Order: sequence, then structure tokens, then C-alpha cells
Amino acid sequence: MSELNYLYGTPLSKADFKTTAEDFMVDEDLGIEFTGSGEHVCLQVVKKGENTQYVAKLLAQKAGISPRDVSYAGMKDRHGVCSQWFSVPVPIKKDIDFTELNSESLFIISQQRHNRKLRTGCHKGNKFTITLRNVTQPLDILCRINAVRAGVPNYFGEQRFGHDGHNLVMAKKMFAGERIRDKKLRGLIISAARSYVFNQIVNLRVAEHGLAKTMHREVFMLSGSNAFFEDAISDENIARLASGDIMMSAPLVGTSEKGLTEQEKIWLEPYKEWCEGLGELGLKNERRMLRLIPQDLAVETVDETTIKLSFGLPKGTFATALLRELVDYTDASPRVHKEKDASNENSAK
Repeated sequence: MSELNYLYGTPLSKADFKTTAEDFMVDEDLGIEFTGSGEHVCLQVVKKGENTQYVAKLLAQKAGISPRDVSYAGMKDRHGVCSQWFSVPVPIKKDIDFTELNSESLFIISQQRHNRKLRTGCHKGNKFTITLRNVTQPLDILCRINAVRAGVPNYFGEQRFGHDGHNLVMAKKMFAGERIRDKKLRGLIISAARSYVFNQIVNLRVAEHGLAKTMHREVFMLSGSNAFFEDAISDENIARLASGDIMMSAPLVGTSEKGLTEQEKIWLEPYKEWCEGLGELGLKNERRMLRLIPQDLAVETVDETTIKLSFGLPKGTFATALLRELVDYTDASPRVHKEKDASNENSAK
């Protein structure tokens, strides 16, 4: 993401991110009221150092079902302490003690019956607590906090694109005719390609207009909905923007240019091959909000070189999109160190 434009200029401070699992804590806000009965058991799980799919596999083994039958609202980072909800189909007359799976890396907080399974994206959002260590210029971070409270570019995070952008490499091969049989992998690759194009449009808009300035015509999204409409700027629309009733957006390209402003068509021209490749897949044109506004952003100075941040974000957004506007961070998680060590070993051979 370092090549994407900053809304508030390049941060002056550097810091380490995810030095320990406890430095990246996520609490999923499901926002669902359970029925208390039904053929699905919903489990709130805290995991540390494990990925979502691994936990789903453990739950499936315990229930004696296929991992594909275990559902969850969203993926959570492996390198952190994250709480999230899973649903497992369990017959009404059958009781399973999932707490028997509790270990140093997994803990079942709650389990409740529900009348339907959880679906991807059904959650409301996520609450983050992030600790930055070895901060070189804490004052620069503190000076940026109020600006960031007003919103940052809603970029997709680097994790969407795979290690070293591998998902984008695969997307180019797929557009060239290579067949990808694994449906799940294919979905990830398509999502990465769309996200890449979205990031480029937001990047250009930030460079030319920022996020506060409106253009003559905009495609607005209704708050809390995926519905969108194109309209000229008017006093009414400005008032609706100010009240949060509608939001400015950028395109998730699909089968046609429908729903694109003339300016967006110009910005998309350098990415014509990407757009054509996505269009041939028959994807429906969609939009995504342009600005990411954190909820209840708070900052705490732990010591001279350590800062703790806490905030909430809507589902489908990335904490790193906010973090990058505050600090030039280095991912210090074990995964990154292993990958660097492996790369160094390969270079030495």
C-alpha cells in the first residue's frame, strides 16, 4: 500500500506493528439477536495465533461434520488475539461441549442456539485495539489523530492481495485464460482484482481532489445499504452528505460502465484490461464507500515509544487503511520474519 497516495501526507513517524499477538486485538461486533433455539449452534471464539479456517476445521471435527458446513461472518487475522463468531449445524436433540476444545490458542466464550447459520458479511463491524512499539516520533501520530477522525481513504489492505501480491499475479493468468478449479481460490482472486482497481481509482481521486471536495456529478451510496444512485451536486445532496444519510463512493467494476461518472471512466482507462477481465466474469456493478470513518477513535501514550489505539470500523474495511495515515508501520509478526528468513536463504543459494 506504500505506493498509494496519503490523504494527510506521508507520516513522519515509524513504528512496529504486531510485535506480539496481544498488540493486535480484534473483537467482532456481530449485531445479531439469537433466537435461543434452532439447529445451529453459534459460538463466540477467542483465538490467538490461529487462522479462521483452522478453527472452523477444529469445530467441524468436534461436531463430526465437514469444515465447509461451519460458517462464520468474516475472516480474522492469524497474528493477533481475535474474537469472532462461528455457527455449526447441530441437531436439536444433540448436545456438544465445544469447550473441550479450549487451549492456550483457542477459548470458547459463549455458545447459543439459532434458527439459521451465519453468513459471510452478516456482522456489523469490528473493534480494534492496536499497540504500536518502537515509535520514533509519537508527537506526529498525536498531531494526526484529529484529522484521521474525519476519515481516511477506504483502501483495501495489503492482505487482500496475498503475499507479495500473489493473488493479482493469479488474476492476470486467469484473465489470460488459465482455469482455476478451486471455487474458493477463484473467488479470492476475483476479489483481489476488483479491490486493486478500486484502490487505483481512490488513489487518483485523493491525488486530484482529496476526499472533501465533491465533483459536479457523484455516485452516492445510501448509508447502511449497497444501493447507489448518480446525481448532480445540489444543496439537498450536500445536506444529506453532512447528515450521513448518503456517502460518496468509488466503483467495484463489473459487466458494464453503468453507474460510472465520466471522470471515473477516464481514471479507469489505464486499467482497461483489468476491467475487461472482470466484466467477462459477469460481475454485477457495485460501489464501495470512498471514505472510512473510525468510530470512537482513542489514543493512549503507554510510554515514550509505545502508543495504543482503539477504534471501531464497519465490516469489510481494513484497520491498516487507517493505520497508514498515522504512521509508517512495519509488520513485526512472526509470519513476516519467517518469510524474510526464507527469502534470505533462497538468495544465498
